Amino acid sequence: MTGSRSLQDRIDAAGNAAHMLQNAATGPYAFPIPPQFTNWIEECRAWRETAVLFDQSFHMTDLYLRGPDALALLSHAAINGFAKFGRNKAKQIVCVSPDGYVIGDGILFGLEDDEFLYIGRPPVANWLRFLAETGDWDVETELDIRSLENPDKPRKLYRYEVQGPNALEILTRANEGGPLTTKFFNMGEISLGGHKARTLSHGMGGAEGLEIWGPFEEGPDVLAALMAAGEGLGLRRAGSRAYSTSAMESGWIPSPLPAIYSGEAMRAYREWLPSTGFEATATVGGSFQPDDVADYYLTPWDLDYGRLVKFDHEFIGRAALEKMAEGPHRRKVTLVWDREGILEIFGGMMDDFPAPKLMELPAGHYAAHPYDQVLNEGALAGLSTYPVYSANERAWISLAMIDPALAEPGTHVSILWGEADGGTAKPHVERHRQIEVGATVHPWPIHEAARRTYRSQT
Repeated sequence: MTGSRSLQDRIDAAGNAAHMLQNAATGPYAFPIPPQFTNWIEECRAWRETAVLFDQSFHMTDLYLRGPDALALLSHAAINGFAKFGRNKAKQIVCVSPDGYVIGDGILFGLEDDEFLYIGRPPVANWLRFLAETGDWDVETELDIRSLENPDKPRKLYRYEVQGPNALEILTRANEGGPLTTKFFNMGEISLGGHKARTLSHGMGGAEGLEIWGPFEEGPDVLAALMAAGEGLGLRRAGSRAYSTSAMESGWIPSPLPAIYSGEAMRAYREWLPSTGFEATATVGGSFQPDDVADYYLTPWDLDYGRLVKFDHEFIGRAALEKMAEGPHRRKVTLVWDREGILEIFGGMMDDFPAPKLMELPAGHYAAHPYDQVLNEGALAGLSTYPVYSANERAWISLAMIDPALAEPGTHVSILWGEADGGTAKPHVERHRQIEVGATVHPWPIHEAARRTYRSQT
């Protein structure tokens, strides 16, 4: 918007933050890697059946925090406890607003005792930078911006992830010396391709795997060594289409709308954020279309992060979360969409306009922040996010937060698919009509092996 210098300026010009986001011209969050290296269906199946290699070097924002107060700043900003955190540890960090609603989450790496690396989508990185720059902290920050926002600047690090039943055998083959660290969310080292790299242990699909990273210029050598080690073990590189479905199978909601767009407590932050940044240009899509932007905000319990809240330290939003803690809370679940409803959506491609909203394959969401209504007997019962086609489950699934009375596996609900009145002004959304699609409640992650073993790696 002409004349806008900050997110607050942009909201003021639009007149309504919710409507601004609902009609933004941007599409879903992009992964700037090839759509597929072989075919996306078998790339998806590889993380369940053999092994897959994801290239995560380009799509995430990296923020380094260095200095004597770095850990104290992180403790002040996050709901997590940090009593045992330091070098070679990692954790999922969650930040909330003073009112207790989620700003975002990502992964925090303990590089040294006074140096940490946050990796994730932009909202938490920007929030931590704001706190560091405006508070009395002895902290330096360095932002390594995602390639989408600065395509001509090389990244500092390559980052590869090897996952699947054969991942550990492949990594052992590739390793040129020393034991691999495989304890969950602990960091270690690996030597491969003539280089040393650091690792993080976690898994998808119920099997052990590692993230591997090092200086960006060493990435091609490391990639070649991994692919050579994977010969005969079914290792596939996965492109952006397969990658876009992995979060839903893993049970992670990647991008709740950050709770920053309203309230005086966040005004200074909105005035600090630029008018051209992620928060100012991101779009919200789906059948949940409130007039008040605060209706989009989620609590840690909505996302099943209540287990991460540690009231053992002072942090932004603590007082609000203490009041929320007793509940009631919505429950996070996986929804498996009814076959008949999916066939109606795709059958509409052969019908006259207006047809049901198109579902792209394999990721059906069309905004950075998708929110669809979950209905029970016509009444709003929760929110559904990120519908994708799971080639492993052979079904369309989404993650949702719903009333606890409906969260028992096997419960049947419905999802209102498509936007009201033929769709918003988003240019990438065709005119369409809304329909209700039935769905059955399942646990998360939907894959039983992943539920049982994800945090039990040794």
